[in-house]
Order: sequence, then C-alpha cells, then structure tokens
Amino acid sequence: MKLLYQWTVSLPLLACLLFFSGYIYENVTFQIIAGFLLIGSVMSAVHHSEIIAHRVGEPYGTIILAVAITIIEVSVIVSLMISGGEESVSLARDTVYAATMLILNGIVGLCLFIGGLKHHEQTFSKHSVTIALVSLVSIIMFTLILPTFTKSISGPYYSSSQMIFASVACLLIYVSFIFAQTVRHREYFLTDEKNTQQIIKPFITKRSLITSAVFLLVSLSIVVLLAKTLSPSIEEIIVSYNLPKTLVGIVIASIILLPEGIAAIIAARKNKLQTSLNLALGSALASIGLTIPVVSIVCHFYNIQIILGLDYLSIILLMLSVLTVMLSLNSGRSNIVYGTVLLVNLMAFVYLIVYP
Repeated sequence: MKLLYQWTVSLPLLACLLFFSGYIYENVTFQIIAGFLLIGSVMSAVHHSEIIAHRVGEPYGTIILAVAITIIEVSVIVSLMISGGEESVSLARDTVYAATMLILNGIVGLCLFIGGLKHHEQTFSKHSVTIALVSLVSIIMFTLILPTFTKSISGPYYSSSQMIFASVACLLIYVSFIFAQTVRHREYFLTDEKNTQQIIKPFITKRSLITSAVFLLVSLSIVVLLAKTLSPSIEEIIVSYNLPKTLVGIVIASIILLPEGIAAIIAARKNKLQTSLNLALGSALASIGLTIPVVSIVCHFYNIQIILGLDYLSIILLMLSVLTVMLSLNSGRSNIVYGTVLLVNLMAFVYLIVYP
C-alpha cells in the first residue's frame, strides 16, 4: 500500500484508470485531466529511468530508456498502419523523420544551450559522439534519403530486395553501435565524474529496481496511449487555426520523446553532458534503426507498400541538422552558441511545415 502513496506510482495508475474507464472519449473536462495525468506519467517515467540507471550503471541506463520508448513507438506505428491501411503508408517515415529532427535539434540543442548557460563550457567524449554520428548518418541515408533516388520502383519506395537490404543494414549498424557502447569502447560513453556535481547516490534495492522497471513500462505505455487518444482533439485545435495536419505528428512525437528529453536536460544541468548525448543520439539511432526494419516486416505481411523517401526540402533540413550537430560536437567541448543554432534549426523545421 505504501507504493500507492508515491506520486510516481499513483499518477500512472490513475492515468490507466481514466483511459480504460472510457470517460476520456466523452468529456472535454476528462480530456484536460488526461493531459495533466499524461505530463505526470512523463515525469514518473523520468524518475523510474533514473533509478534504473543508478542501479545498472551507465551507459546501460540510457540504453534501457531509449529502447523501451522505441519499442512502444514501434507498436503504436504498427497498430496505426494496420488500422489505417493505404492512408497511413507514409506514417512510419513521417514519425521517424519528426522524431529525428526533434532529437537532433530539440533535445541536443536544449542540452547544449542549458548546459552552456549554467556551466559556461562542458566537455564530453568526442570518440563516443563520432561513433554515434557515423552510425546515424549511414542509417539516415539508407532509410530516409536513398529511397527517393532509387530507380527500381517509381516514387519514394524501396523494392522488396532493397527493403530487406536496408533493414539488415540498419540492424547491423545498430547492433555494432550497442556493442561498442557496452563492450568494446564502453569507456568512451562514461561520464567523467570529476567534472560533475558530487551527489551521493542512493542505494537501490532489487525490489526497487523491479518496481521501477515495471512502472517505467506502465508510464511509457500510458503516455503513448493517451497521446494517441488525445490526437483527434489536438488535430481539431490545429485545424481550427488553419494549420497543416502534419503538425499533429510533431506534437505526438514531442510527447513520446518527453521522458528522454527531460532526462537528458536534467543530466546537462548536472554537468553530465555525456549522459545527455548518450540519451539523445542513442534514441535517434534506436528510433530509426529499430523502427524501420520492424515496420517493413509488418508491411510485407500485410502487403502494404511503405513510403520511406523524403522530399527535397525535408532532405535539406535533415542534412542541415546532421551537419550542424556534427560540427557542434567534433571538438569534445560545447557552448551556448551550438545550442542556439540547433534550436534555430528546430524553429525553421516547424516554420517550414506551416509555411512550406
């Protein structure tokens, strides 16, 4: 019973109770309450992910959070594509593209900006960033750019054999990245404790670890379910202001990425920029490297031809984001200017969706 008095446990349970009660579909008041419970569930997910990270150590804690969110993101995309049929053939591409832009420009940008604002200059391992960015650039090319230029099929599509090759390539790259992060070059991804705030880490019992693991999944699941349920209301608001519907995907992706974003920003404020970058870049890799192969398998079995290639404007914005991140992180030191430029890139991304 003591667990129920903890807000990190009670809020996700209340959110689940409201969601499965069905009242959320009938009343605006309940939808507003659901919005607050959604934010509370995000904060709960951040809390439980920090407990797991303390217990298992880095970089395993950041990997667990990134993969957990990606698995739930994949399940939502797959369910929407199966139910939506031909109307949702570009859903995977649009979601992955929005998530990548939000991670590279939004999460990384905020971490560099807030960290630079508080600590003037922060350091990190440029070796870890290079490994992550090399992997990310290759995966982005295979999944979001090459389909626009291949000639086997007209349009931004892959043929069956090309899709198999791209999926295998993504999985191989992601697995090799995880191997480097956890085994071969694990030291590159560890935070230098001498430069961080000295905080006494609490002892995490096995029971607390199991509880946090369970409620991390509960929190992340209800965040996605509530975001999916509230999306029609969000779409109505956006349409009422004569804004493009594609903004709905950005809003939903922002909600799904909130746990990682908040955890990364908190780490940057504590002068643990390495942890922030592990979270952000690891999430981007997992979002593309795991989502596209799984979605391609599902589309094959349901005979859905999935659109992957981006248009030219989106390709330019994506390449601008990747290039800016690479230049910002190539020295192993960060400052507020890099964060500012990335946040401006994010504003340009949103602005050009509204005014293409």
